[in-house]
Amino acid sequence: MSVLLRAAELVKRPVVTLAGEDVAQIKDVVYASATGEVAGFTLNGRGLFSGPLRKTLPWAVVHGLGPDAVMVKDESVFAGRDALAGEPEGAGGSVLGSRVMTDGGRELGRVTDLILAVGEGGTDAVGYEIEPTDEQAPRRQFVPLPDTLAVSGEALLVPDAAVEFIRDDLAGFGAAVDEFRERLRAGAPPGSTV
Repeated sequence: MSVLLRAAELVKRPVVTLAGEDVAQIKDVVYASATGEVAGFTLNGRGLFSGPLRKTLPWAVVHGLGPDAVMVKDESVFAGRDALAGEPEGAGGSVLGSRVMTDGGRELGRVTDLILAVGEGGTDAVGYEIEPTDEQAPRRQFVPLPDTLAVSGEALLVPDAAVEFIRDDLAGFGAAVDEFRERLRAGAPPGSTV
């Protein structure tokens, strides 16, 4: 079973080793502009007078995410700032604020956060929290992502079928993502059931 969380919830979370050492704190989330997923994190030191570290934590070396900490094997997994080269520094990189559009050309809104599913099988980016362009829509909505994502130079693209699975609460969003992805895998047309 997976737990859904906003990527922004990871900011200020401690980074601990498998040996239990408290070695850093998440400063900012850096998004991969090519895929719209988490690329890694910039880090702060731990302690009252600690500031930003000159090291980063690439997403690929995160051992696990718990409710209270980000786990890594040990401090040797930290990388220099160039490890996230090509990705803008700072919370959100170029993904926050990006337009989300269907492949049919319908604009859904702008990204306010990335939704992650954290479970025993690892962590997966499963959706975007958006500020919808439709003024009649709820203030925030959750748009499911397919297993693979298309990114154009101007917008993040999701299949037209994603519109059916948009939710306005995080509680029911996990089931919507599963159903959406299953429909895409089965090749079922929008509006049909799998």
